Amino acid sequence: MIDKIRMAELTSEEARQNLTEDAVVLLPMGSLEDQGIHAPMGDYMAADLVAIEIAKAARADGVATFVAPVIPFGGRDYFDSSHGGISISHATLAAIIDDMFACLSRHKIRKIMIVNGHGGNVPVITEVALRWRHKAGLFVPSMYLWQVAYGLLPDMIGKEKAAKVSGHGGDPLTSVGLHFYPNLLREDLIRPSPTGAKVKGLDVSGFSTLRYDGVNIQAPIEALEATETGAYNCDPTLSSAETGEKLVTRLAKIGAGLVRDHVARGLHD
Repeated sequence: MIDKIRMAELTSEEARQNLTEDAVVLLPMGSLEDQGIHAPMGDYMAADLVAIEIAKAARADGVATFVAPVIPFGGRDYFDSSHGGISISHATLAAIIDDMFACLSRHKIRKIMIVNGHGGNVPVITEVALRWRHKAGLFVPSMYLWQVAYGLLPDMIGKEKAAKVSGHGGDPLTSVGLHFYPNLLREDLIRPSPTGAKVKGLDVSGFSTLRYDGVNIQAPIEALEATETGAYNCDPTLSSAETGEKLVTRLAKIGAGLVRDHVARGLHD
């Protein structure tokens, strides 16, 4: 098996020899938005690095696994207010994923898994994956990293601590960032998320909800109206590189197992 993991590093001849019908291709994607005033905006960097770890672990199990170039821009949502952030419409993102599927499928590379690092991408991924299943029998699973990681944290660091540190601008991403690229984080800016935000006289209860009469109401608010620091409903001071390392190890194991046991065997209809 060739040592190169990133598709971008393959020569065209190496691609012809290695990107066969038996190869698995991981498609990492994320966003460029406010991740908290202490953290780099590009969470796609973490998704890309986790995809590399998944590929390494899958290769250790004998599966030829490669990582496609990361999609760095996320589907547009309430984080469009992030200063310096770049997001794209759902139609544009769907077209990009659709074209990636088409290019790979043309060359009979159909064992594909998405490694996603942004919640705003989920509905678009679902739309495109369902369309390709219906029209071509292509079955592409998607691993939403941070959703998986939220579920792992209570057993990893305890329920009480997990409840405090989990949230946007906190864990899992801050700990993962401290593990992967501590030099890019501003630890001097890490602080608990602010509370008490109001919009139109109503309490903010989420990035897209307001609280009224004990229930949440969907509302067209923006992230900056919910929190001035990018962190919401969490305490990032509890994040750590140690937690990040544990999360990455577990995510890599789960992802590689999914590749080995299912994706590599072919999931097509």
